[in-house]
Amino acid sequence: MIACTLTGYAQIPSKEDQIKAAIQAAPEEKQAEATVLGYDSSGKLVKLKEGTNEMICLADDPNKEGFSVACYHKDLEPFMARGRELYAQGKSHGEVFDIREKEAKAGTLIMPKNPATLHVLSGPDGKYDPATGKVVNASLRYVVYIPFATAESTGLPIRPLVPGGPWIMDPGTHRAHIMISPPSK
Repeated sequence: MIACTLTGYAQIPSKEDQIKAAIQAAPEEKQAEATVLGYDSSGKLVKLKEGTNEMICLADDPNKEGFSVACYHKDLEPFMARGRELYAQGKSHGEVFDIREKEAKAGTLIMPKNPATLHVLSGPDGKYDPATGKVVNASLRYVVYIPFATAESTGLPIRPLVPGGPWIMDPGTHRAHIMISPPSK
């Protein structure tokens, strides 16, 4: 069980709608068999669906502005779960980064041994439309975690050279990752 609760009073979508929305961040061939985490009627983050493949999808948090669902490789779950735990304790973004960096270097936070992908479907005006079964007004962003990689070890630039081009963010840290964002509209 995941210990995370919502503090506001937002309407929590049905389990089925949360699942249908969350899996849309995953590649189509991975959607049906993905594990899905979402929110129960009390606002607690729980497992809504047990999957059989390597993907874990996270439903939109109804208490956060905008819309954001994500799917990631199961090897990222210790990293993601630890982040959720630290944020639930009220830690700031910088504190979460520093704590996980220290734990990853100490070997107490297990990071993926191979590149592992996070797919994020989000947008400030995004939403799931139950009538169509589709997420609208959102775009996909891809993140490939490669812990401790650098621009030198990958040949990637440290900022996008063209709109939507790949680049390495947080190089040399536990959170090093290749960013591939859609070009701005």
